[in-house]
Amino acid sequence: MNLRQALRLGRENRVALVGAGGKTTALFQLARSFDPPIVVTASTHLGEWQAALADVYIPVTRPEDVEKSTGQIEGVTLLTGPLSGDGVRLEGLDRESLQKINDLADQLGFPVFVEADGSRRKPLKAPGPHEPAIPDWVDGVVVVVGLSGLGKPLGEEWVHRPERFAELSGGIIGEPVTVDHLARLLAHPQGGLKNIPTGTRKTLLLNQVEGEERLDAAMRIAKNVNRDNSTWDQIIITSLEQHAIHAVIEPVGGVILAAGQSSRFGQPKMLMPWRGKPILRHVAEAALEGGVNPLVVVSGAEEEGMQQACEGLPVVLVVNKEWETGQSSSMRKGLQALPDNTGAALFLLADQPFVSPALIKQIIERHQKTLSPVIAPRVGEQRSNPVLFDRVTFPDLLTVQGDRGGRALFDRYEISYVDWDDANLLLDIDTPEDYRRLQDLEN
Repeated sequence: MNLRQALRLGRENRVALVGAGGKTTALFQLARSFDPPIVVTASTHLGEWQAALADVYIPVTRPEDVEKSTGQIEGVTLLTGPLSGDGVRLEGLDRESLQKINDLADQLGFPVFVEADGSRRKPLKAPGPHEPAIPDWVDGVVVVVGLSGLGKPLGEEWVHRPERFAELSGGIIGEPVTVDHLARLLAHPQGGLKNIPTGTRKTLLLNQVEGEERLDAAMRIAKNVNRDNSTWDQIIITSLEQHAIHAVIEPVGGVILAAGQSSRFGQPKMLMPWRGKPILRHVAEAALEGGVNPLVVVSGAEEEGMQQACEGLPVVLVVNKEWETGQSSSMRKGLQALPDNTGAALFLLADQPFVSPALIKQIIERHQKTLSPVIAPRVGEQRSNPVLFDRVTFPDLLTVQGDRGGRALFDRYEISYVDWDDANLLLDIDTPEDYRRLQDLEN
């Protein structure tokens, strides 16, 4: 998995990169991951040395120069203002010139990446009053943070604008920068979130993660800054210098399919008691503890009973009035109830009491490391549930008809398996005999 794949970018995308600690590396790694042509530009100063990273450098002194450059764009092409009077910096482009680049990209079909602030090559920074200068036409913003600054003194050596960083993060000049300081800065509207256009996909890229200690710190930052999945659409943990993507953390929604009539059982099986609770509630609690958010319960024949079983839990109850048409209709209802920034959906069965938080966490962690399109548990040689589907499969999932559900996609996408030792996972409750077996396991 490379950075383009982790960011889920296509040729139609326009992305601004801001922050510190690997921004230029990210910029050109992204550009090199696409088939040419690609345009890299800047709304702020660049170092003169950055021109050598491109295949073609085109200085722009006025907006008309962008239109005249059409025949020169090939490979990775860098468009900036001319060299500054200091001889070491390239000027950023003005708003009109940047808009001309965007218009040209629409016409010719190439992606655009914009460096939108400076950091003086420090791993950490706080935005200045005038930055970041993010064009309003971008559809994605990547905020880069260099974790080599963690544990270092909060000062000029490691932090660009240390006083402002201290103000926004609660840090103290001269004291070590901590995970809590970074988390506060990144969640602050005048810090990591500053000037990001409304509706733009927001990615936090935690870079310079070498070794277990920094990986643990990165995971703690990710957890602290995105508790409700609303601050960042995506968090990527990486070492760009090593071309290593450690994790892609995106919201994973859960969908419990609970709309059936339980005709073989004779009564609503998912509402039967087990260990003092309805079976459905066991599944819902496991999903929530395992890390899915939000959790959607799709009911049908037993709406009132489902509401009672889930009372007090942070779940979204969706009624499928077409439940008799098969499992696919419930799957579609659940998928459509998930937020637009959902990175994957985990589908759970309402009558599978031995699904555990530990299993769900393992499935989610596998997805974070691989972005595999389909991930399922396996007991011995037997595939089981719950099954996770990456967002790349969502268009296909929405076309499935009948009673097959997600199984209809198993021939289209490669399945990644999480091996699980507990054979009880295979037990679902289809008949009264299955329920008696479940009660026997309790004794």
